[in-house]
Amino acid sequence: MKSKLMLLVSVAALAVAGCSGKTGEGAPMVDDARLSAAANQPENWVTHGGTYEEQRFSRLDKINAETVGQLGLAWSHEFDTNRGQEATPIVVDGVLYTTTAWSKVFAFDAKTGRQLWSYDPQVPGEKGFNACCDVVNRGVAVYDGKVFFGTIDGRLIALDAATGEPVWSEVTVDQSKPYTITGAPRVVKGKVLIGNGGAEYGVRGYVSAYDADSGDLAWRFYTVPAGPDAPPDNAASDPQMERARGTWFGDYARFGGGGTVWDAIVYDQEFNQILIGVGNGSPWNHKIRSDGRGDNLFLSSVVALDADTGAYKWHYQGTPGETWDFTQTQPIILADLTIDGQPRKVMMQAPKNGFFYVIDRRDGKLVSAKNFVPTTWATGIDMATGRPIEAPNARYTDGSFLALPSALGAHNWHPMAYSPDTGLVYLPAQEVPFAYLNDANFGEGREGGWNVGIDFLANGVPEDPAAFRAVRAMLKGQLIAWDPVQQKERWRVQYDGPWNGGVLATHGGLVFQGNAHGQFSAFDASNGRKLWSFEAGTGIIAPPISYAIDGEQYVAVMAGYGGAYPLSSSFVDNPRPMPMGRLLVFKLGGNAPYSITPIENPPAVIVNASFTPAQVQRGMQLYESNCGVCHGPAAMSSGVLPDLRRSQMITSADAFKTVVIDGSLKDRGMASFARYMTPADAEAVRAYIAGRARVLHQREAGGQR
Repeated sequence: MKSKLMLLVSVAALAVAGCSGKTGEGAPMVDDARLSAAANQPENWVTHGGTYEEQRFSRLDKINAETVGQLGLAWSHEFDTNRGQEATPIVVDGVLYTTTAWSKVFAFDAKTGRQLWSYDPQVPGEKGFNACCDVVNRGVAVYDGKVFFGTIDGRLIALDAATGEPVWSEVTVDQSKPYTITGAPRVVKGKVLIGNGGAEYGVRGYVSAYDADSGDLAWRFYTVPAGPDAPPDNAASDPQMERARGTWFGDYARFGGGGTVWDAIVYDQEFNQILIGVGNGSPWNHKIRSDGRGDNLFLSSVVALDADTGAYKWHYQGTPGETWDFTQTQPIILADLTIDGQPRKVMMQAPKNGFFYVIDRRDGKLVSAKNFVPTTWATGIDMATGRPIEAPNARYTDGSFLALPSALGAHNWHPMAYSPDTGLVYLPAQEVPFAYLNDANFGEGREGGWNVGIDFLANGVPEDPAAFRAVRAMLKGQLIAWDPVQQKERWRVQYDGPWNGGVLATHGGLVFQGNAHGQFSAFDASNGRKLWSFEAGTGIIAPPISYAIDGEQYVAVMAGYGGAYPLSSSFVDNPRPMPMGRLLVFKLGGNAPYSITPIENPPAVIVNASFTPAQVQRGMQLYESNCGVCHGPAAMSSGVLPDLRRSQMITSADAFKTVVIDGSLKDRGMASFARYMTPADAEAVRAYIAGRARVLHQREAGGQR
């Protein structure tokens, strides 16, 4: 229900300064003309990708290959959470708007760093359980004196851009289902576009358009069909649903089907169309989801929709019948390229499956596709059909299959950039193998819980330190300069590990990127040579932007490690607790003071209790299928969430039950698991963690992790 009276929201939910009393009064004004001509105002960053083309290319050049050595910190701001920071800041007329984890919004004077206002939508902490990949938020949209953003619990909210006061709020999802919003909205022709997430938990995906002034729903497009006997949705997607339904089999609607539009939403002005990236199936496992049959439209596809009505125009499905969590939600870039001597209006995308796609925007026809990382699941793309050429047993129908890339993707949400100056795409890529194995015990699944149909125990963490290091060495990250015309790599920067930050390219001949180890660097766009670096003290996964005030150029980036890989992986170099996130802003000659004190771990806990081998075994199964995705496999935390091996909570059965079953920490993001576990199950999980804590104690006593 829309809340036009949200001005009565409690003081605890809102901290503002300089209230004008009138919506938009004194606020930076962004309209359709300004969004359309964003490239002509490089001093601002008015929309998510910089322009509607989302090339993430700044035409500013005072910071360049010759001057970048003088770059220093102009100002910074520390936030109140250590969870992942993924937002792209928006800068309009000297005001910087950004979001943080837990869907909080901030406005700053972009020159001085003075906080103008902040807004906390008061997302219930237990809603964090529904977020597969951290309680992150990728940013706001600014239009007509308002700031728009989505919340983890599925609301789309409009704030007064001058004051931060709420104007309207719309619940965009069925609150009885585990939907989330982590993506940034886009504004197109007076409509605010937003998608959602939650496919791992069992939802049905769609994208919605809301009137920017009133918050009224304008149109909606569902990306997968409802059940065979379901009535029409009365949505823009209705004419396509019968066609899509013919590509699905079995009891596919039981878990919604998936297909969430959780990131890429791009407006193509030249064809008046919205290009959306569609996500994975629910469950991941095609055998369970659709009896192993059918392409399952429109999973893992790019779909073009009419910008005015939401009506279907065309689609390209990169991974038909996907079964690896190969989303095609990754960022989309629009460009004009000359291919075989002919000008082509194309979109470019490097989704999770490891292939770089160039697609004609007029009709969705595939122009070219080549793998940009090693791929074991497919040997190439059949250009006659546009379909992948799958490797034997890639669908793990006969035992397990070691796949590259994996569910974490050859490229995930981290934005890439395109430079018209060099003609190259700068792509944050990674290599993270994963052993897929059918979950023989899936059964009926779990309402509202993770339902992927994969046996995660097939990816156990090695006990032997040498084996652990060997596996860790297999995990790689790269910044790749990719030629989209020749479909080949031009240069790369090799990182020790994956999950590095998004990218900004500039007319100053630079490429900026942060990495998981906390370095924020500038590289020569022509050859990849590092020209400058700053130690942030915390991993950087968000993309940078650039803007200018009074003729002075700035570069800004959100810093704070988190997201899917940091939560779910134990293979990190520095598993100490993460510090609070930061907003870092740089300029030539900047010399603002900066420091982060590393947080040391408490010692491993020794639990004085006896557990049976059966309890420990049961606890391992329960932990890896319920807890490991957030607290790390084998109870080895990456530092984003508490390391349970070091928690005093495990010393007491009552204390552990109070948290796991009774939900005593739900307001801090730890929801109750009473739907999925009995008190005896919780005690089995404690038994397993206690054993892992004992191993950690022994290793630390010997000077090892």
